[in-house]
Amino acid sequence: MAAALVRPANNRMIAGVCAGLARRFGTSPATMRVIFVLSCLLPGPQFLVYLALWVLLPSEEKGRDATAW
Repeated sequence: MAAALVRPANNRMIAGVCAGLARRFGTSPATMRVIFVLSCLLPGPQFLVYLALWVLLPSEEKGRDATAW
């Protein structure tokens, strides 16, 4: 079973989006960050997607609190 898509409490650089995606897809956070930076060289809404994921993905602490009860 794949890991849940959340922003982890540890291994964050800015918001934890790349670390959460890396955990979900089984890669290292550094690899996911390099992929994101390289994708920003291409035309498209990559930065807006990052910001949307920052807002929409739950933080790991909040996810633990919500499932505790």
